[in-house]
Amino acid sequence: MSAARSTRDGRHRAREAAVQLLYQREVGSIEAVDLDVAVARYWTEHPAPESRQAFTANLLHGTVAALDEIDPLLETAADNWRLSRMAVVDRTVLRLGVYELLAAVAPPAVVIDEAIELARTFSGEEAARFVNGVLDGVRRTLARRADPADRSDAAESAQ
Repeated sequence: MSAARSTRDGRHRAREAAVQLLYQREVGSIEAVDLDVAVARYWTEHPAPESRQAFTANLLHGTVAALDEIDPLLETAADNWRLSRMAVVDRTVLRLGVYELLAAVAPPAVVIDEAIELARTFSGEEAARFVNGVLDGVRRTLARRADPADRSDAAESAQ
């Protein structure tokens, strides 16, 4: 196995762990203090290299810290879907994906592809399509925010 593929697989597994821990946090109503205990228990049950654990921790804590920014982006991009109506797994995958888009952890296409795979793994094909559409909407919103010229071009084309 090449080093690049090994790194990619490790990062994918870290994302899987982050989704599982975010899900546990939400379903179990785990508070911030207890989250560290849940993380330690997770790694005891699922040993992994330190690099994977560190990447997972970055994703987990980054997502939780950015929820006030993530959730409004999701609500805007998910037409006719309130967060409370989304399946918990789908909402968890979406939150992780939006965090990665905000933090520029990886290129947007990679983030969206990874989120689609996570949705497919933990929820199903329908969820994968839903995640793809919502994250693409968030990606477009973030791109417009980052490039004010895009906003003026969009406004001109709408007229």
